[in-house]
Amino acid sequence: MQRRTLFTAAAATALLAASLPGTSQAADVKGETLSLWPGDKPPGGEKVTVKQSEVARSDDPRFRDVAIMNVTQPNLTLFRPAKPNGAAMLIIPGGGYQRVVVGKEGYDIAQWLAGEGVTVFVLLYRLPADGWAAGPDAPLQDAQRAIRLIRAGAKGWGIDPARIGVMGFSAGGHLAAMAATRFDKVTYRPVDGADQVSARPDIAALGYPVISMVPGIAHAGSAKQMLGENPAADRIAEFSADQGVPANAPPSFITAAADDNVVPVENSLLIYAALRKAGTKVAMHLFEAGGHGFGLRSPKAAPVAAWPSLFIEWSRSHGFV
Repeated sequence: MQRRTLFTAAAATALLAASLPGTSQAADVKGETLSLWPGDKPPGGEKVTVKQSEVARSDDPRFRDVAIMNVTQPNLTLFRPAKPNGAAMLIIPGGGYQRVVVGKEGYDIAQWLAGEGVTVFVLLYRLPADGWAAGPDAPLQDAQRAIRLIRAGAKGWGIDPARIGVMGFSAGGHLAAMAATRFDKVTYRPVDGADQVSARPDIAALGYPVISMVPGIAHAGSAKQMLGENPAADRIAEFSADQGVPANAPPSFITAAADDNVVPVENSLLIYAALRKAGTKVAMHLFEAGGHGFGLRSPKAAPVAAWPSLFIEWSRSHGFV
């Protein structure tokens, strides 16, 4: 697997060290990129003509808040904790399936979890409307491949292959929910030995997630990027993560704010109800206020700022951290 230091990620960890919860190990955290597909060639790219680019989202020197557009080179950014506890987490940033917000909902979260001893992988995934042959399954191809690579390489990273989680935010929450409920869906042909292992995550965490593709509930921008205009009912059901939840979906943690005016909170309610119906262990923390995209950057006095500690306690109860 190709590895090279990702300088922007490493710089981001230094900037974040003083501001995020649980960062006692921050000085020892490093970011490296890992190739997701052999030869950096994802499947189904024959008709892809877009060019990958990076866009700054903030001038605030405390945070490296960037987004990646038109992803053609999906990869993982690995953050190694100073004192690994054997758990691993795949972080999936949001961006409405138009971009991937790797700073705020990627490196921020990685810094915090690495401070808790978790080995963290931030996923840069392909976007569904960029011409990939798999269309709306292209992001799921990347998520499934990422989980398999982490599990296949677990011994070398000091990871317990039965303690691999997925955590996603906003549209990344949709992809995380799809990874947690569609892990048996065949989205690509195996390319190497890593594809022989399971793509099922052992726990899932969803932050203010996009879940449904149903008009009126869906985040309209994400739904359009995924399925285009006026999709058929069967396509809406196929890509609504609350539909067809299997009985062996992993234990799940959900957090959102009731006043979210971007992704309706009904999305969180739907996946909570679907997981409960499937018999899956699930915890949900809904806050009265907090809006959308709070990540780890809400004021410490805000109620939504409690979600990281709530997640750690929950994951500890499931033997994850």
